[in-house]
Amino acid sequence: MSELHKFLFDGLPVRGMVVRLTDAWTQILERRAANSDTGAYPEAVSNLLGEMTAAAVLMQASIKFNGALVLQIFGDGPVKLAVVEVQPDLSVRATATVLGVVANEARVSDMVNVSNQGRCAVTLDPQEKFAGQQPYQGVVPLHGDRGEKLERFSEVLEHYMRQSEQLDTTLVLAANGKLAAGLLIQRLPSGGVGNLSGGLSVDVDEIGRHEDYKRIALLASTLKKEELLTLDVDTILHRLFWEERLLRFEAQAGAAAPRFACRCSRERVRNMIRSLGVEEVGDILSERENVEVGCDFCGQQYRFDAVDAAQIFKASAGPAPDSSLLH
Repeated sequence: MSELHKFLFDGLPVRGMVVRLTDAWTQILERRAANSDTGAYPEAVSNLLGEMTAAAVLMQASIKFNGALVLQIFGDGPVKLAVVEVQPDLSVRATATVLGVVANEARVSDMVNVSNQGRCAVTLDPQEKFAGQQPYQGVVPLHGDRGEKLERFSEVLEHYMRQSEQLDTTLVLAANGKLAAGLLIQRLPSGGVGNLSGGLSVDVDEIGRHEDYKRIALLASTLKKEELLTLDVDTILHRLFWEERLLRFEAQAGAAAPRFACRCSRERVRNMIRSLGVEEVGDILSERENVEVGCDFCGQQYRFDAVDAAQIFKASAGPAPDSSLLH
């Protein structure tokens, strides 16, 4: 089962987390593979999306925020878009749009940043918004301060956390066809636990300079991807930090663990169809029997025939449409 482990370094302003996504991750891959229109992800895309999924769960678990955290990258390579959404209860879904051939050994730049114009965005979308409130979003390029392409997704997020959130962060991420995992080490801001949506009290002058954090980050960076994918959490933490005093919290497993869940529904699709307008829906139905909509996240297919469409527009506000447009 998937699990999340949180810990603090006793007496130091440094915290850590380890996430292991097993069933939550394999369900995402299995649903994609079962989609007859797309088929399974290429290996390199699967590994990248797995690392993104582990990272998004770590980021959501590290903040106090009642809303969805959405992590995405987009650019000009064969992977046009990759998206992960994590809810406050750690339910997660993920998808990627692949429009070209991706080699198994493809790097981040090969997949999404060919011309060095790719971007990474983190969005916090509150569940309950006040009037006029917009989601908080931070965006960074997929290159470093000198324009060099970043080839590991962990480097992209570390750069994002330093530039957009002013938080020293070290990440080790890894994924394969059975597991997506991540280790996060983060220096706490002087005002307490950080929140990506703002309000931080950060010692900006200490970014990259705090000695305790630098020592722990160096230890964390020695963790190899193969170790992250094959060793249990107790072994990983002992090997890395056996000289440090760790305060560990109860692991989030079972019902409290990260899990796959999709928020698509027939009602949401009905609203989307309504937004298209009666004429456009009528044009679609003049060429085929149904309006078909597939969820990119879970693969669920929704079909609406002419009678369904007529009911959608009849139920909407305003005068009833000309039913002849829906046949």
